[in-house]
Amino acid sequence: MKKRRGRGRLSNIKMLPPEADEIVRWAALELREEKRTQLDIGNEFNEKLAVIGLDPISPSAFNRHSVRIADMIRRANQTREIAAVLTEKMGPGQSDDVTITLAEMIKTLLGELLDKAGEAGFSPKAAMEMASALKSAAGAQKISSDRRLKVETELAQKVDAALDTVSKEAGLSAEMADEIRRKVLGVK
Repeated sequence: MKKRRGRGRLSNIKMLPPEADEIVRWAALELREEKRTQLDIGNEFNEKLAVIGLDPISPSAFNRHSVRIADMIRRANQTREIAAVLTEKMGPGQSDDVTITLAEMIKTLLGELLDKAGEAGFSPKAAMEMASALKSAAGAQKISSDRRLKVETELAQKVDAALDTVSKEAGLSAEMADEIRRKVLGVK
């Protein structure tokens, strides 16, 4: 089945007025906890809507809403599992690669969550936590990149020093040492 492009029609839950936002957030949190049945949460959701004078939401509309939330939770869990496997499989010498990969995964996940924030009923606190996670991921990525650049620079300096020593002792010409730097080591 081909995924639909574009926003599509607004759901009945998205069309609720702003005074229902807290009730929508409450329902999303209840659904995420998975301690009660969807039917039970849907009934209480409608009771809360009635208290503020709004019409109930149909069970099918509430079901579509809960399926979207479940899909987001599943993708978040899959991302976490992938990150755990990557961290376990990659050795200590590949920590920069792990950091960069995980940071990109976090950014992608946060983008997806923000795209669907209205459906999931995210609170301002949740938005702040996502922003903090993105900032941390970007910071870790920068630290990792800076460390890699420093290590590569130090390696290039050591290679230059070693080639200078070897070329003098072994009688290699300057052109031959430069050729080794360019072709074999990739150092200019």
